[in-house]
Amino acid sequence: MDVKSIKNNVANISKVVHPKCVVCGFDNLSGLGLQFEASDDGSVKAVFQCDESYEGYPGILHGGIISSVLDGAMGNCMFAHGLATVTVEMTIRFRHPVLTGQTAVASARITQSSPPLYLLEAEIIQNGKVMATAKGKYYDQPKLAHIVEQFS
Repeated sequence: MDVKSIKNNVANISKVVHPKCVVCGFDNLSGLGLQFEASDDGSVKAVFQCDESYEGYPGILHGGIISSVLDGAMGNCMFAHGLATVTVEMTIRFRHPVLTGQTAVASARITQSSPPLYLLEAEIIQNGKVMATAKGKYYDQPKLAHIVEQFS
């Protein structure tokens, strides 16, 4: 798959496969609204505002939101490669509090492919510092293949 195809896949597949996703769904007005963009190396990245409406402790983004963003980054990375997968396992390390009222960057990349299983890593960076990391296992979802084929 060429770089242009990879870059176009992320938004197109996301809109069709899960339009109301709390992390990146275009049809979810209550969601985070992250827009992931693919890089030439096949990784994805989204810049987002850490809104205080998603805080846990005062001034700190809730851990569940952080987990969702990391999962969403890895899922969108799979979209960038023309695959619709489901999360089968995810390990998260909360390194530092992600502060509300500031922007952060979520990114993800594939570290190992052994179809139908894929291993990915993701991170959230804020103010140049790695705040949280995740490793995940994602399984290709054949039921969604007919949708994904439209964009490959």
